[in-house]
Amino acid sequence: MEFLYLLFLGKPMWMWLLFIILVISLLAFDLGVLHKDGNHEIGVAESLKLSAMYIALGLSFSGFVYWQMGWESTAHYLTAFVVEKTLAMDNVFVIALIFTYFAIPRAYQHRVLFWGILGVIVLRGIMIGLGATIVASYAWVLYLFAVFLIFTGIKMLFVGDEEHDIAGNPILKFVKGRFRVTEELEGNRFFVKRADASGKVVRYATPLFIALILIEIADLVFAVDSVPAVFTITTDPYIVYTSNIFAILGLRALYFALAAILHRFAYLKYALSLLLVFIGSKIFIADAMGWEKFPPSWSLGITFAILGAGVIFSLWKTKGDKGEMVKPAE
Repeated sequence: MEFLYLLFLGKPMWMWLLFIILVISLLAFDLGVLHKDGNHEIGVAESLKLSAMYIALGLSFSGFVYWQMGWESTAHYLTAFVVEKTLAMDNVFVIALIFTYFAIPRAYQHRVLFWGILGVIVLRGIMIGLGATIVASYAWVLYLFAVFLIFTGIKMLFVGDEEHDIAGNPILKFVKGRFRVTEELEGNRFFVKRADASGKVVRYATPLFIALILIEIADLVFAVDSVPAVFTITTDPYIVYTSNIFAILGLRALYFALAAILHRFAYLKYALSLLLVFIGSKIFIADAMGWEKFPPSWSLGITFAILGAGVIFSLWKTKGDKGEMVKPAE
């Protein structure tokens, strides 16, 4: 049993194992109970219920953080959770575009997102582990993260919405050049076997698998913003990883509710840009004020205030506006 108390990235192994077991249990419950038929179509009502469940679980985990690590770590966890959840809004938009481009029916979308989340859990773990190692050895890297976030926030504030051309995406062209890809979907399968031009039976990837690859790549791109943002909130790998994963776990469920009403949050990007500038500025403000670190309770309060104002303003400005919605494929 001594193994359970060995330290890994600053925390006892039992704390990491507890979190991993919790995540695996949630995924098993999701796949084995809620969606055991494999082609279950998630409606908006079910999406909102699942989202509420995942948000409640993510917030409840802060109680465990408080019990084991105290209020300061809890404030860091909640701030990181809220920031990651909000930054994921753009990810929802890109996922909707990918599904629309490949005409993925709603009944198959959950399968793609489920396997996508497994990839995210591993990839985020690798990125956070590397980031924690680098920050522990070279503390000045946090200043680079901070400058990057300030620059990204200012760019978001003054640069128009970025166009996402799925058809012209170089990654899509690269994948299609390396895989045999079927023209049509083959049910909910990622791969099928069929005869090629020479009559030889070979394996083909389906558009469902290509969509999965693009979604994984999209998450890596968004992680370039979100992971440094969380590291400027706290350098504790346990807080960074658990807040990231809990926020992302609920993203799959939230997608089905948000994709059709994303236009109502058209002005939220301005709040996000200010939030990134604020998060990046904290380390410089703390240095200027002679503080050891920016007060966690202030950070949490200001984060909620910026995002709350952004949501309210966006909903007010788009009231009665049907907009050009990015609808999930039917």
